[in-house]
Amino acid sequence: MSRSGLRERLRYRFDNTMSRGAPALIGLLGVASAVLVLVFGSIGYLARPDKEWGVGKTLYMALLRTLDPGTVSADEGSAFWVFPMFAATIGGIIIVAALVGVITTGLDAKLVDLRKGRSLVVEEGHTVLLGWSEQLFTIISELAVAKESERRPCVAILAERDKVEMEDEIRGRLGSLSGLRVVCRTGCPTEQADLDLVNPQDAASILVLTPEVADADASVIKTLLALSSRTWEGEPPHVVAAIRKAQNLSPARLAGGDNASVVDVDDLGARLVVQSSRQAGLSVVCTDLLDFGGDEIYLRPEPGLTGVPFGVALFAYETATLIGLRRRGQVRLNPRSDTRIEAGDELILLAEDDSTIRMAAAPLRPAAPHAIARPVRLQVRPERVIMIGWNTRSVKIVKELDNYVAPGSRVQVAAAQPDIEKQVKALAAELQNLHTAYQICEPTDRDSLETLGIADFDHVIVLADDTVGPEKADSQTLVTLLHLRDMESRRNENYSIVSEMNDERNQRLAQVTKADDFVVGSKLISLLLAQLSENRHLSAVFKQLLEAEGAEIYLRPAEGYVALGQWIDFATVIEAARLRGETAIGYRVMADAEKPPSYGVRLNPPKTEQIAMTHADRVIVLAED
Repeated sequence: MSRSGLRERLRYRFDNTMSRGAPALIGLLGVASAVLVLVFGSIGYLARPDKEWGVGKTLYMALLRTLDPGTVSADEGSAFWVFPMFAATIGGIIIVAALVGVITTGLDAKLVDLRKGRSLVVEEGHTVLLGWSEQLFTIISELAVAKESERRPCVAILAERDKVEMEDEIRGRLGSLSGLRVVCRTGCPTEQADLDLVNPQDAASILVLTPEVADADASVIKTLLALSSRTWEGEPPHVVAAIRKAQNLSPARLAGGDNASVVDVDDLGARLVVQSSRQAGLSVVCTDLLDFGGDEIYLRPEPGLTGVPFGVALFAYETATLIGLRRRGQVRLNPRSDTRIEAGDELILLAEDDSTIRMAAAPLRPAAPHAIARPVRLQVRPERVIMIGWNTRSVKIVKELDNYVAPGSRVQVAAAQPDIEKQVKALAAELQNLHTAYQICEPTDRDSLETLGIADFDHVIVLADDTVGPEKADSQTLVTLLHLRDMESRRNENYSIVSEMNDERNQRLAQVTKADDFVVGSKLISLLLAQLSENRHLSAVFKQLLEAEGAEIYLRPAEGYVALGQWIDFATVIEAARLRGETAIGYRVMADAEKPPSYGVRLNPPKTEQIAMTHADRVIVLAED
């Protein structure tokens, strides 16, 4: 038998009621008010000898005195009437005061709870971002542009940070977002209960951001496992993620399942560095293709072109450029000119917006076929490349470079770490076309750079130091670039320079160095993730564009396509490229190569646009080699 007395049991129940929060306390005060009105109202009714008021009115008058202390001042009569009403007023003052305190405390608690970001996001068709990193700001700004045509678009963010701090930082970095609503919630992306806060079930897509920690891939893989282990009602949303180390790519894809697109950050960064070092302006072209502000890649069926050869279909659109086909799930960029479009094929088109993709009334033929130049056979010769600096992507960069250069080419590594020489020598056994060499060099030291003989090289690659923080690494890269450009101008030398940058904001500072390309890996990865979140099928398109096999982007001398100095339409350029088995997608005016933001690059011009190209200008094409 319990030894607890009635007093202890009542106190225990009272404590439990109090612990339930403001709603329970308000209910308790309501009961107390009802008891107060009932008790003193009944006493007042019995105390009135005239019984002028009935029970109901007496209780109502007691309620008025409970809620309004001033009412009791008008009471007259016997002490048996005045005293109960006065007691009801005193009790009412206490209860109302307690009620105000409870409501105030409850509102404060609710505001604190809202600040914690633990309420459910009730949205449909929204984009979910899991985690927090610098990628987030680029992705949000791109999604704001991509979703301008949508009604009340929303992005929901789940990260282990304070909700208000996240919102303040986003507002401070990005400002107005053109109608895009950003909702932040605090929680762990690997916990199912926290994932429920951002309502992934009704999301259009989910992006798993790469955290800025030492073992970032493990965190991404764990989040992918949390998503794939959920029970989805209907078709699950498309998941996009990025992995830093190639050895973690297979586990990440296994964790994400068939519904996830996983990007290899280092592999993509290495490909961009190599291709940009050999194609001045390529990073600008890639940025234009990946962001939502310029021309983008779209996939759409066009039954009206069924049976039409690809070479003829190139002239079917005035404000869109046909670059390939997607047939039975397989992407074919720059197919043979005589490839006929089949029923069920999707056209891969470059356009400013999907609303601008409209077939012309009649095929647009070249207006100046006489200006098409004879194909010039490009001489393939060995190349000399110097790579200043060393990081985790260096081995991949050298191996990727080996896929592009002619036999007998040479790459020289200049870095401050003497132990790298063994890696460079060991790497030589895996290469087919490249010879390797190593020289100790401090990239930020002018005297050390002077010993490299930069003028003997065709291409210069400056790598970011990943043993220090991103800001310090960018600062070191800027110093190296300034030294190189000063050496070039003083000696009247000419060589292309491509450099890695961690932060896009530092790229703007670097414009004074006039480097041919700045590969801002984090930004390009963020742009790619945003693109894949909007269209999962673009993964195969960009993969093919950035691989050594298949069609790639080239910026080639205009003199190999059209007569120089003559006004021609862009349709003539397309025809000139078609005759060479290539697909023209734009051109670059080298006179504007130092003018941001396009740096002279013009993608997807109207086919009737008139241009007069010079010896320095380039035609941008998709080609096999």
